[in-house]
Amino acid sequence: MIILYIAITVLTFLLMEGVTWLTHRFVMHGFMWYFHEDHHQPKYPDTFERNDIFFVIFAIPSIVLFYLGFQEGLNYRFFIGLGILFYGIAYFLIHDVLIHQRFKWFKKTNNKYLIGLRKAHKTHHKHLGKEEGECFGMLWVPYKYFKM
Repeated sequence: MIILYIAITVLTFLLMEGVTWLTHRFVMHGFMWYFHEDHHQPKYPDTFERNDIFFVIFAIPSIVLFYLGFQEGLNYRFFIGLGILFYGIAYFLIHDVLIHQRFKWFKKTNNKYLIGLRKAHKTHHKHLGKEEGECFGMLWVPYKYFKM
């Protein structure tokens, strides 16, 4: 049973990349642009952005699944919530810490994969408006950003 729960957690983590891409493309750059727009603008000295509301929005399903997963003993819902949580942690570390340097923990890297992620995200941010965006994912980016 433990192998099944690990598989559910890993599969959920991997599927979250698709959820992130779709949400970023059609929600953040769509009807919830008001909250995401400040993330594409020159930075102000404030610690928080309106865009940070999405951390709360993405945490809600994980919290609910943790709760439901404990109702009748540990079940698959808990491990789906765990996969979402792990993806959220990875997102925070890569997007906010590594790429945007909101926290000065990892200033430099020579890792080709992480450099490719930074390049793709920089390409995404060259568009200040919600239209004409590209590279909406976080962990998977087109191969061309690793060759540059």
